[in-house]
Amino acid sequence: MRIAFFVNSIKGESPNYTTTVLALAAIQRGHEVCYVTPGDFVLCPDDSLAVRALTLPSAKYKKSSTLFKDLQEKGEVKRFDASEIDVLFLRNDPSLDAAEHPWAAHVGALFGRLAAARGVLVVNDPDGLAKAQNKLYFQDFPQSVRPDTMITKSIEEIRNFIDGQRKGVIIKPLQGSGGKNVFKIASPKDANLNQIFEAVSEEGYLIAQSFMPEASEGDVRFFMMNGKPLVRDGKYAAFRRVPAEGETRSNVHRGGTVAPVEISDRILAVAEAVRPKLIHDGMFLVGLDIVGDKILEINTFTPGGLNNVSELMGTNFCDTVIAALESKMTIREGYGAQLDNRELATL
Repeated sequence: MRIAFFVNSIKGESPNYTTTVLALAAIQRGHEVCYVTPGDFVLCPDDSLAVRALTLPSAKYKKSSTLFKDLQEKGEVKRFDASEIDVLFLRNDPSLDAAEHPWAAHVGALFGRLAAARGVLVVNDPDGLAKAQNKLYFQDFPQSVRPDTMITKSIEEIRNFIDGQRKGVIIKPLQGSGGKNVFKIASPKDANLNQIFEAVSEEGYLIAQSFMPEASEGDVRFFMMNGKPLVRDGKYAAFRRVPAEGETRSNVHRGGTVAPVEISDRILAVAEAVRPKLIHDGMFLVGLDIVGDKILEINTFTPGGLNNVSELMGTNFCDTVIAALESKMTIREGYGAQLDNRELATL
């Protein structure tokens, strides 16, 4: 197969990113890999679709650090027709482009649709990702797995909501990722509320969620693939993200650390509750952020941490992900046009 990874930018990648270790797993399984960024699509006069992709100079890599170094320093741009791409793996974060490059924020979903219409397997399904452009998508999942939530741009509404939450609330932007502008508010009389509101509301609507005390111990990043828990060698692709001392956010790049987690029946029940919608929307690979029996976020664009959990659990979950894509190609060969992209994405 030739797998094209769609990312925000080449410079913005990292040897430890999930995209990099997925690319490494694909190469080690004998596949070709290339990288595509928002400005690399070409819709031609004859209505064909092409990409100007960055290719790697070597067909053999043993370490993600070597792959990353070659990607940054020795990558070569080659033009491929869509018919020469088997899988387009959408791994960009729209929120990173929303402010400075708004034209780029939705390119993955837009051109992903065009690629899917021309026979490329696109994961996650671009129509599903178009629905998930911000955290409002989360409200479409069963209420039983969601904490009490208000979405508004009114500070009066925020104050009233906080007043009804005895344990405080978490405030964050509707469009955002990576723990940016996430704050804990204890009461509507918090002296910093006005400043926090102004900072977060500049990015648009706000989400206020009831604070869950269990979050102080961190959340659980739990991976789902094809609508089911991602499992390899009898081990779940899941780990606890423990926040740094004095920090509310548990994101690893915010100083959080990873730790093993016991997969309880409550966690599996949460995964089962969201399974039908993930399958319906063609969400091939997602990361659930779980506290107790509630989900704080559903990461559909760039769920990260597969490198962390692979090291922690001593098994290669990325290899399992690439093997699943191989199976989809085999299924497509057998069924052809009988399966649309959304169905195949989670089959």
